[in-house]
Amino acid sequence: MNGIDEIYSKLSKSISKEEFAEKVNEKVEQMGGLCDEKTAAMLVAHDLGLNETGRSSQKIVDIKSDSGNVSFIAKVVSVFPTREFTRSDGTMGRVGNLLVADETGSIRVTLWDDKTDLVNQGFIEISQNLQLGGYVKEGYSGVEVNIGSNGVLSQTDEEIQVKNPSTKISDIKDGMGSINVVGRLLDISDVRTFNKKDGSKGSVGNITIGDDTGKIRITLWDDKTDKMTELHLGDAVEVINGYARENNFNQQVEIQVGNHGIIKKTETSVKYQENFTAIADIVPGESYSIQGSVSGLGEIREFKRDDGTVNMVSNIYVSDDTGRIRVSMWADHALLVNELDIDTPIQIIDAYAKSGFNEDVELSAGNRTRIIINP
Repeated sequence: MNGIDEIYSKLSKSISKEEFAEKVNEKVEQMGGLCDEKTAAMLVAHDLGLNETGRSSQKIVDIKSDSGNVSFIAKVVSVFPTREFTRSDGTMGRVGNLLVADETGSIRVTLWDDKTDLVNQGFIEISQNLQLGGYVKEGYSGVEVNIGSNGVLSQTDEEIQVKNPSTKISDIKDGMGSINVVGRLLDISDVRTFNKKDGSKGSVGNITIGDDTGKIRITLWDDKTDKMTELHLGDAVEVINGYARENNFNQQVEIQVGNHGIIKKTETSVKYQENFTAIADIVPGESYSIQGSVSGLGEIREFKRDDGTVNMVSNIYVSDDTGRIRVSMWADHALLVNELDIDTPIQIIDAYAKSGFNEDVELSAGNRTRIIINP
């Protein structure tokens, strides 16, 4: 019995041999000649609910680092560019990555060598449903499925309901990976460019999102910053496959979105309400949001930084029912003093508290701060 007949023997009660052979030929054509007849027969068996060993496909939630060879069906969530590399023996290799998901979770799939042709030739697209078979290992960002020359990757007609379990913002901790989170867009920064160590240009930008448990800053790198032009304040935003890192400046946890992450708008309903602190409760060393009215105005002052560039600052006082505090507004925020009058309602969001003149507590409103006039 050859390999194809052996595969058919497990399906003989549900499909005729002629129909099976026809489906195998269709699969070979569908794959553009990138798989042989035996692989195509395995793929047809998968489409009919069996794998080459007669077992049902696995769910992503059940795939662990010690699972060995796995077979499963999933929807393509993201496709990443392929790249070439040099092996230790001097030969050239190729590698590419997909992010796929089913109703139980998501997982990274790594394609090797000839399998990357499926990406380069446009056979794989976002939202496509795939039958996949490969071996599991622990990768840089967690468990991943590797598909090489003997692996299985084919389109399937089976519909997949994708679930990317979302993490609440208050539950995000330093070092967490594979983070999926949904929040309301609260702030968008400008995109900044920089020179990488290899001489190429990089870009970075930040947004802030919030849910019913808190808010968090998200850092977008390189081509992910292009998405920022599509976003508007108040949008519901979904981040898929981010990772959490503590910011060295303020020790606050942020989400990083790099090559293997996704950021997009979503129709998910998100509730967010800013948590304002009473002025009397502010202590140095933390970031706070306050609301009140302007009770004092200063002038704009320009000064030179150590690097010779010119910056500016202005000072205002804000009062609420519990007290009064000085707020130093830096750079472009300084110009807002020209739009303010005594008793103007104001919100200062995410300003850093420190000890100021005579050790009085004051707030510093820098590039991470939002200021809303007449909210």
